[in-house]
Amino acid sequence: MSLGLCNFNKDGTNDDDAISKNFADLHEPLSLLQAKAEADRCLYCYDAPCITACPTSIDIPTFIHQIRAGNLTGSAKTILSENIMGGTCSRACPTEILCEQACVLNVSQEQPVEIGLLQRFAVDSLMEKNLEHPFKRAPLKGKRIAVIGAGPAGLSCAHRAAMLGYDVTVFEAKEKAGGLNEYGLAAYKMADDFAQKEVEFLLQIGGIQIEYGQKLSEQLSLKSLQEDFDAVFTSVGLGLTNQLGIDGEEDSRVIDAIQFIEEIRQTDDLSSISVGNDVIVIGAGNTAIDAAIQSKRLGANNVTVVYRRGEESMSATQWEIDLARKNGVNFRFFSAPKSFSSSSLECDYMRSENGSLVTTGESYKLTTDMVLKAIGQTFDQPSFSELEVSKGKIVVSENYETSIKGVFAGGDCIDSGEDLTVQAVEDGKQAAHAMDHYLSNLSGEK
Repeated sequence: MSLGLCNFNKDGTNDDDAISKNFADLHEPLSLLQAKAEADRCLYCYDAPCITACPTSIDIPTFIHQIRAGNLTGSAKTILSENIMGGTCSRACPTEILCEQACVLNVSQEQPVEIGLLQRFAVDSLMEKNLEHPFKRAPLKGKRIAVIGAGPAGLSCAHRAAMLGYDVTVFEAKEKAGGLNEYGLAAYKMADDFAQKEVEFLLQIGGIQIEYGQKLSEQLSLKSLQEDFDAVFTSVGLGLTNQLGIDGEEDSRVIDAIQFIEEIRQTDDLSSISVGNDVIVIGAGNTAIDAAIQSKRLGANNVTVVYRRGEESMSATQWEIDLARKNGVNFRFFSAPKSFSSSSLECDYMRSENGSLVTTGESYKLTTDMVLKAIGQTFDQPSFSELEVSKGKIVVSENYETSIKGVFAGGDCIDSGEDLTVQAVEDGKQAAHAMDHYLSNLSGEK
């Protein structure tokens, strides 16, 4: 794992080679010998807790056993049969708080099995072989499904629906498919354009058409999609970013972290990206950490994450927080942004009082020439005014159906658990089966 930073030029300019090395693959892939040695550590538990901890219920002991036996294609198929985006999830999924935390080896104070790296080894091995797609389509059912959004949930739904025999059209607002896998994850987690390679692999199933530059409007509405398709699945994510509500927020040097990360992911020349010398990132999640580390790796001298509560309340995983510190990122806790001026961010000192967060009445200033906001996103409710929404998310039944019959939803736009890629993939997969059940009942099938 590459945690260290390559040095920049003494005059402070960005060296192209240094930046390239700083954005190399975060995780060193396992060799065949390393993978087999790591697979040998798995106890192949009965009723394995790691399976329960995985939102997509991958049969982890089986795929590891298949690696041990040298059946890499079978191992990859075991993974992908439950999580068609197992490649991305092996790179970006917080395995340290999911499957690896549940590994029984933790009980004996040993290191858990490196499940994420083994999953990546198996899936990458299959994709690199350029074999025939491992899944076949069922006999065609003569029905069409519309999917809004080509993120993890939408692509997962499209793939499973195509497997079940449906023709699927995906409507995507941006120029590329992948959603946050393509636009919102740190570049060093998704090196070598992996997000697009995974999309290409997924589409090999056939029966899926993606139409780009298609955003909901009067021409493309839920109503029009219902008229043209037999069922609709929406997976638009959380399209709006939260605002700080402080003086100076409208300044051009106060930028959305998601926008910053997207710029990094979509450029071919990282040295062309402007980054401040003193960067402040406001937030507590993994997006804040991704923005902070990438600022440092682009050459910022001082990067500070500012959060209004204590470290224990951060939604970022401890592994991500530790990674930030290893990259030289600083943290200022119990600090609430108050105002931004030409050269500084003023913050109020905060403290906890009877379970509530209150200001101490004192403040301080941090020198900065660039502020990145990573305080979460919200659902764009006006675009889906027909649907029932509660607490900022689309309301769905246990079968992922919305308040409109025949319209289903999944991913970050619904409340199904953590806003994680792996959960979005599970939502899409299960929604596809729910739509299959719904359409089969309409046709009088059993």
